Amino acid sequence: MPAQAKPAKAEVSTARPASPPLTERQEARRRRILHASAQLASKGGFDAVQMREVAESSQVALGTLYRYFPSKVHLLVATMQDQLEHMHGTLRKKPPAGETAAERVAETLMRAFRALQREPHLADAMVRALTFADRSVSPEVDQVSRQTTLIILDAMGRADPGPRQLSAVRVIEHTWHSALITWLSGRASIAQVKIDIETVCRLIDLTEPEE
Repeated sequence: MPAQAKPAKAEVSTARPASPPLTERQEARRRRILHASAQLASKGGFDAVQMREVAESSQVALGTLYRYFPSKVHLLVATMQDQLEHMHGTLRKKPPAGETAAERVAETLMRAFRALQREPHLADAMVRALTFADRSVSPEVDQVSRQTTLIILDAMGRADPGPRQLSAVRVIEHTWHSALITWLSGRASIAQVKIDIETVCRLIDLTEPEE
């Protein structure tokens, strides 16, 4: 007789349980917190964002702030997602004009890069938080990645990309975030960032499906 298969071990999920949708009042409170975080980071970078000051500036109790965001890293990564979402809305109002998907994505990412360049302290704080993020911040980091993917896909004009195109998008995301880090640390100029972005965006044309 064949040996009986052993029952599979139950996998332990490390993901946080899904939170119920926020009420209108809770969403308004969350918006105030993110605005306060961005304002403080814009003035003094990562170190300037202190949870007590964020609570005071957004007019919420410190305990309430920690229920929304368990740490400063959670808060700043969520702030980055919020900033990218705002950029996405701005980019949609004035879509890129490049002829190819690669040109449009490169133009879009450089416009987003220049928006961050105008707020270097804020950009540094958000990127540092993204770098420091551990597994507990995975949901917030995933939101940043999804928002960046949406921005790239919109520029490509692809709502249903194939596996090879999604792989190219991931490489482009990695390069864009790496370019931010090297620019913020003074190891790359804007001109170098532009060349790197334009180079990696050529992957899009290489992965375009044949007609």
